[in-house]
Amino acid sequence: MRVSIVSAALLGLAFRAAAIDPIVTKGSKFFNSKTGEQFFIKGVAYQPDIESTSQVRDPLADKSICTRDLPFLKDMGVNAIRVYQTEPFGNHDDCMKMLSDAGIYVLLDLSTPTETINRETPTYDVDLYGYYKQKIDAFGKYDNILGFFAGNEVTNAVNNTDASAFVKAVIRDTRSYIKEKKLSIPVGYAANDDADIRWQLQTYFDCGSTDEQAEFLAINLYEWCGDDATFKTSGYADVVKNATGWDIPYILGEYGCNAIRPRTFSEIASIYGSDMTDVFSGGFVYEYVEEANGYGLVEVSGSKATKTEDYANFKKALAAVKPAGVKMSSYSPSGKQQTCPKVGSAYRWVASSSLPPTPSNATCECMMKSLSCTSKLTQMPTSGSDLKAFGQSLGQIFGTVCASIDCGDVSTDASKGEYGKYSGCNALQRVSWVVNAWYENERMVDGSCDFDGFATTAKPSLSDDSSCSSQKDSSGSGSHSSGSNSDDDKDDSSSGASRTAVFSAAAAIVAAALF
Repeated sequence: MRVSIVSAALLGLAFRAAAIDPIVTKGSKFFNSKTGEQFFIKGVAYQPDIESTSQVRDPLADKSICTRDLPFLKDMGVNAIRVYQTEPFGNHDDCMKMLSDAGIYVLLDLSTPTETINRETPTYDVDLYGYYKQKIDAFGKYDNILGFFAGNEVTNAVNNTDASAFVKAVIRDTRSYIKEKKLSIPVGYAANDDADIRWQLQTYFDCGSTDEQAEFLAINLYEWCGDDATFKTSGYADVVKNATGWDIPYILGEYGCNAIRPRTFSEIASIYGSDMTDVFSGGFVYEYVEEANGYGLVEVSGSKATKTEDYANFKKALAAVKPAGVKMSSYSPSGKQQTCPKVGSAYRWVASSSLPPTPSNATCECMMKSLSCTSKLTQMPTSGSDLKAFGQSLGQIFGTVCASIDCGDVSTDASKGEYGKYSGCNALQRVSWVVNAWYENERMVDGSCDFDGFATTAKPSLSDDSSCSSQKDSSGSGSHSSGSNSDDDKDDSSSGASRTAVFSAAAAIVAAALF
């Protein structure tokens, strides 16, 4: 039986939000740890002003945005928000305290559009893991953090199920890091509702060893459209049936079909009524701010916000429900952990239960010290044009070299559970390994370490890389690593995930067409 306390009390940090009861997960349910009452999420997806810039917007680092929106959140009666994009670099004290004072919990996505597992060319490296650790460091001190999502709809079709192996590795490693920091914040996953892979996807994130298992699961569900829909005709009944008898909590990561507007949210009566409360612990309506897609409860413009017609309907529907749960003291979990799905194209699932290793800066830095040819770049480019050129260079280099030389050390095959010993290094480190392999294959002749000016020769400080795989990172806070080379100290029919040399998730979008 697993009990997880969502609290930062053990840290003794300077920041303390106003008293808000920690939330506990026990078996397949959430509970208020002080009252023992079952906790149901009455939430809203919250990402204001997301379309106003191409850069990541962190609403929890902007006191003016929180001050503008908090009265609306309190008025509509929500007790939690889901925030998709935040950064670990700003100061979140004001917003998090305001939310805590209002009795509102926060469920955060660890990823952003630029810091994520790319479903088309998935890789999980030291930079991404470092970023996730930084975000845990930034938000772990707040007592109203309800949990973290390790991914959102990363696998969303039959042809990219291999990406789930990398997300599950993130769950394993972030859970370990949270434990190392003496926190008890659960890490989960939010899945789309694709009938072709629904069961495989959900069982995959619940199966395996406990330390690899998602601590809660969410489904983004948009099947209930209009007042004519019912619990059965909408497909909600099937979703509940699939989740019945599990050992971890289930929630709706998003809900609220907008095929008919204004929305009346008739599904709320089932979400918080006898149809679902035995299995689901509430969820998050999509979404707070009105965008071009037409899901908003509130329209925002600068410092002003205006309610949409959906707002009143949502508030009314939410106020009408009073979910009846069980007391923690009388609840004995009986749910069962699921068996991993079979792997192979015939089963519409190609993600092995063998996961990528934990990315290690020490291993990658050791490898870099053994190279005689490396990338001239020591940092990833940041501008769009530079990133595009970088992606094109990587695509050409990987495509050319790895067609002639075995690039297994920087490659992955999630369908077979095979991951090169340097596949968790960042893009600059991996491409440096590739150009060095070519350089050595060409017997280091003049001009073979150039690649149109991309690479340069280096003086290795290690004679070989034989000791690198055993190098482990010391514990501590998350950090991004550098790509520089310093002289200082199943089923064989599986498809869709063949062994490939991998590079950066950001560059993959640009360079994929070059393969």
